[in-house]
Amino acid sequence: MGFLADRIRSAALVSALAVALPAAASADPMRIAFGDIATIETLGLLIALERAKEQGVKIEATFLKSEDIAAQAVVSGQADIGIGGPYALLQKVKAPIRIFLQLSELQMYPVVNTEFYQDWADLNGQEIAVHSRGSGTEAIMQMMADKHGIEYSGIAYVPGAEVRTGALLQGNVKATIVDSSGKRVLEAEAPDRFAFLPLAGVEATDEAMFANTDYLAENPEDVGKLVEAIVTTWREIAADPTVVTKLREQYNLLPDATPEMLADIEPYYAGMKDALPLNGGGEQAARSDFAFYTASGALEGKPEDLKVEDFWDLTILNSVLGRIGTQ
Repeated sequence: MGFLADRIRSAALVSALAVALPAAASADPMRIAFGDIATIETLGLLIALERAKEQGVKIEATFLKSEDIAAQAVVSGQADIGIGGPYALLQKVKAPIRIFLQLSELQMYPVVNTEFYQDWADLNGQEIAVHSRGSGTEAIMQMMADKHGIEYSGIAYVPGAEVRTGALLQGNVKATIVDSSGKRVLEAEAPDRFAFLPLAGVEATDEAMFANTDYLAENPEDVGKLVEAIVTTWREIAADPTVVTKLREQYNLLPDATPEMLADIEPYYAGMKDALPLNGGGEQAARSDFAFYTASGALEGKPEDLKVEDFWDLTILNSVLGRIGTQ
């Protein structure tokens, strides 16, 4: 994970961010940096953002090419809130940011092209593809490598589960990890061509929201409205995944989505509903993350020695749950 410190020190990256992200307007909108493209995977969160806007929160969302750059945007002050899994960044660089909300738990499926590989042992000395550096997908694949006594020849970073699924079907990737939507696509389009490798004992954050500590301290009301919008939206989706289609139309989100993408919305969220934390994660999520990410090598030390307050700021989340209940 030494790459993180190098990236923090990279003046070129900070300069690129200054161009990629809009400057704050005079009304100081909440600037949120996504490390991914807008797809059905982000649709639930986009709905929640619209609901936060209805509560008076001004939001500017920017889509960047990776979670790494989204994290650096927050560190450099080019964005207020980032989305991803910044545990390694927090520990290695001690960046002045904190996680304040868990967005989703890991629900991923390692998969191989059976023309080349059949099991974990076959991946020894081979290249794999994951979402991004320091992501949950990388942590899972590294953990499985350690568990099965293998070592990859290289790791390619390919943001977006849909992109990795397409790369598998096109033959550009032979081993990777996909989400439930990608799993359904592969099973439907090429059931005899791919095999899903066994994965057990993984309980951890896939994506979280994090922000500069000063921003959290200075904007508790707006962040609180955002947290409440997300948690209540997650509860609604968990109760009825079909609501996502209706809300997409209501807010006119992803207007350029193809018929194939639209058809996948309800199956995707039906598969994702159990991975949506209905209480924002909180201390329990942090403790589970410590166990997972120390085992995978993304965090150093013993999980019991890590302090929640060094990675999370629970102040706003606990305040919101005090109003709306812990479900």
